[in-house]
Amino acid sequence: MTGQPAPPALKQDIIDQALAEGFATPGFCRPDAIPEAAARLADYVAADRHGQMGWMAERMHWRGDPAALWPAAKTVIMLAEPYGQGADPLAVLGQPDRAAISVYAGGKDYHDIVKKRLKRLGRWLIDQAGGEIKVFVDTAPVMEKPLAQAAGLGWQGKHTNLLSRQLGSWFFLGAIFTTLDLEPDTPEVSHCGSCTACLDVCPTGAFPAPYQLDARRCISYLTIEHKGPVAEDLRPLLGNRIYGCDDCLAVCPWNKFAGIAQESGYANRFAEPPRLADLARLDDAAFRTLFAGSPVKRIGRDRFIRNVLYAIGNSADPGLRPSAAALLSDPDPTVADAARWALAHLALA
Repeated sequence: MTGQPAPPALKQDIIDQALAEGFATPGFCRPDAIPEAAARLADYVAADRHGQMGWMAERMHWRGDPAALWPAAKTVIMLAEPYGQGADPLAVLGQPDRAAISVYAGGKDYHDIVKKRLKRLGRWLIDQAGGEIKVFVDTAPVMEKPLAQAAGLGWQGKHTNLLSRQLGSWFFLGAIFTTLDLEPDTPEVSHCGSCTACLDVCPTGAFPAPYQLDARRCISYLTIEHKGPVAEDLRPLLGNRIYGCDDCLAVCPWNKFAGIAQESGYANRFAEPPRLADLARLDDAAFRTLFAGSPVKRIGRDRFIRNVLYAIGNSADPGLRPSAAALLSDPDPTVADAARWALAHLALA
């Protein structure tokens, strides 16, 4: 079927199989469905809003043009998998002695779970209809969010994340590129209206304007991607968020339709938010053991402890002073700097 339109029945078969695999209803688009993406990405990088994420600039040609990533592809199948847990992720912000970890990172690494599903679905598709496939989950130069909007799965909200009238905010995206020629779906349009809840809640003012993000001020970027010390004026704004930030997602009114994860691997490994004092004691081996199989593991112990110390400094809890003091001589200079900062801020509390 490669090079000629696939029969309409195949598309419905793909939808049925995707649902059986645990995905939500998939969407279909052409690889060239986002012609505006390249220019927008170039403007973003030119403004230096990508911060230390140099891979955005290095692979900009592929990222901005999915058709260039694999010229043989005729169709992109975009898939969503809910990971929501049903609890309020903002509740922990009122517990300053405990750590706020983004909902998506509470369980097992979604890259592994989603990619396995995509590969199973892809193998099924090859068995049924032939052709070739490539699967992608967030690690390749693929702009999943614009492609998902082009495929009708949802739209990029004013916070630049994808929203869905059926799924809310809490879902992962995966893509199957295929040489099969499948009928594309109608792109989704914005349903944000005049709402600015996601922009207003951002603690660091990371949105210069609606639909624009400056990663250099985004807490998710600062706690995950940013290497070295965080700027001192931003540290107090992190609160107790030590890995990621869910604020702009959590306040979105569309989350009344949010999907709940069916995959048990996404369940939070912590029965309750972990105590900062317990996390501050982690050495490298203990960190790796505690977060084995978790997205958190990829930032390494030192960056993680840096974040924990910023949270300790923001806690106003004098009982956490020993936790910070114990790290003043840490071999990592960024950790030692964070310990000094935490003690100084606790002294002001």
